[in-house]
Amino acid sequence: MFEYVVFAIIILMASILQTSTGFGFSIMATPFLLLLFIPQDAIQINLILSLIISMALIRKIRKDVEWGMLRRFILGSIFGLPVGLWIFLSVNLNMLKLGVSLLILFLTLLLILNVRVRQENGRDLLVGGFSGILTASIGMPGPPLLLYFSGTDAEKEKLRSTTLAFYLFIYFVSLSIRIIFAGTTAKAWTSSALALPLVIVGLYFGQLLFHHINQKNFRTFTYVILIFTGIYLLFGK
Repeated sequence: MFEYVVFAIIILMASILQTSTGFGFSIMATPFLLLLFIPQDAIQINLILSLIISMALIRKIRKDVEWGMLRRFILGSIFGLPVGLWIFLSVNLNMLKLGVSLLILFLTLLLILNVRVRQENGRDLLVGGFSGILTASIGMPGPPLLLYFSGTDAEKEKLRSTTLAFYLFIYFVSLSIRIIFAGTTAKAWTSSALALPLVIVGLYFGQLLFHHINQKNFRTFTYVILIFTGIYLLFGK
């Protein structure tokens, strides 16, 4: 019972964060789901629910999508996804979490120090590639996109819409690749089904919250989430 309550809180909070910011579900949910499930199930639950959220939101926000950038993200991710799958199948999970946590903390420090990144087509491809690697390996495409958008002063509407559109592609492809090459379990799907009502509630409250977050608070919030995630991955068991 306690395990289900923890699971419900994780899914509800992560759904609200994803809907209000465009990036938060996998960043918040994955580290905690790894405490409750084996890595394969935790990552697949994250991918399934993240895909559902992206599908539910894309019609309302597609007008704000930066389509050229989206195409470059997708192209870059096509090369990153196989690398991420290889990492998941080959590398010890603790070593993977350590590397990702150090990367997140380092890049977040650069953002806090106001290191700016100019948006370029080649960098779009690179960011898409890193997102593909992280999605296939630990189910977290958000950090490279979030850091990139924060560094380029992107508006929150553009950030949320473009990332959700990209997630719609990358979560579907990553989930398909994982099922084919790493298999799946009934627990991953039943747990995802149990979480659906909570996701719906999170979608509603996240939409309300989005309209009350200004650009400055949005940026501060992204830093807090990134630091929390990096520290948790570094020290969490």
